[in-house]
Amino acid sequence: MSTMIEIKDLSFRYPQQTEYALKNVSLEIQAGEWVAIIGHNGSGKSTLAKVIDGLELPETGEIKINGQVLNPKTVWDIRKEIGMVFQNPDNQFVGADVAGDVAFGLENQAIPRDEMIERVQRALEAVDMAEFSDHEPGKLSGGQKQRVAIAGVLAVAPRIVIFDESTSMLDPQGRRDIIALIREMKEKRGFTVLSITHDIDEAALADRIVVVKKGEIKKVGTPATVFTYGDKLIELGLDIPYQERLKAEMKKQGYDVPQDYLSTEGMVEWLCQSILND
Repeated sequence: MSTMIEIKDLSFRYPQQTEYALKNVSLEIQAGEWVAIIGHNGSGKSTLAKVIDGLELPETGEIKINGQVLNPKTVWDIRKEIGMVFQNPDNQFVGADVAGDVAFGLENQAIPRDEMIERVQRALEAVDMAEFSDHEPGKLSGGQKQRVAIAGVLAVAPRIVIFDESTSMLDPQGRRDIIALIREMKEKRGFTVLSITHDIDEAALADRIVVVKKGEIKKVGTPATVFTYGDKLIELGLDIPYQERLKAEMKKQGYDVPQDYLSTEGMVEWLCQSILND
């Protein structure tokens, strides 16, 4: 794998603020990797996404996207490599209908009309929204709106997609649908994916998790590694998966529980085996 995002000693603070929103952050993300960035409100995780996309420029440090240093001269070229899906898709809509909205990014790149129509259609089909192409975006459900926002990203075909709390406003089914789409974008389409999220179930599907607190990276590792920190994550203001909480309670009751992280399916399988063995 090649390095898609490289961050070295990055620090950033907003104007008129003395506290740094990001402090000496260093991180490498490989091409095709899915990284979930988690932390409580105000931890700096969304600020990190904005800095990576060039929406904010760091005070110190360096960011490279696909080997190119991010600076005021390169920011517009680099943004072509990155697509962002925000928490509230209504803030992204600019078109009068779904197809027009998905086409907006292509229009900005002066893509020929015939090619644009084809790319919009493919993008809408990919998110199962082709039948809504002439609908008004504002009248769609929350999950459908996020699908349209994702279609807009697919149409311009960036290398990196950043999901900034993109599932937080959805109902459980809508959340599952969008997480499934994120997984498909990574596994079948080869995108490098960053999830800025509070959703532990979403983070558990990523290749790696980055834990951020007060602008600093506290832990980096696979979900299996990070979630075994248990109470230490709670001290950082974060939740842990239900199966890890269940293991902790069972351990208090004297049960010999697995030390390794278990997915939901793995926990069910272990419980069933334990019951049969008893």
